[in-house]
Amino acid sequence: MEEYSNYVKRTQRDYSMSLKLQIVREVEQGSSSITQIRKQYGIQSHATVLGWLRKFGNFDWENQSPLNMAKSPEQKIMELEAQVKLLEKQKALLERQAYVADKKAILFDMMIDLAEKEYHIDIRKNSAPEQSPASEQKNKKQ
Repeated sequence: MEEYSNYVKRTQRDYSMSLKLQIVREVEQGSSSITQIRKQYGIQSHATVLGWLRKFGNFDWENQSPLNMAKSPEQKIMELEAQVKLLEKQKALLERQAYVADKKAILFDMMIDLAEKEYHIDIRKNSAPEQSPASEQKNKKQ
């Protein structure tokens, strides 16, 4: 292992944010390895670069997979099939709810009709009153 002749203890504050982001970008693009980056920029610890990758990179360290990794066609197809199944279930549920709502509306109409016949009262709202001739002319002008 190569020893550094000019050993200087550094802290995180010694590296600018732009340098950290540039290093992360270079490692993620694959243009340089962590070892090459360390030699190029004089970073003494492998863990320092690794910490920046964890903090600023696009790799999901908990699941050990890239966050923005392109999906294969098979993965896309599987995801779309799962989405189709979910949408079909939602459609079936909504169709059942619409069917029940229609049946309730029919039942309520029948109950209102029966109540109007039994008690001889008008329960439903009356239709809109006819417009006067003056308001009809006013509407035609507009």
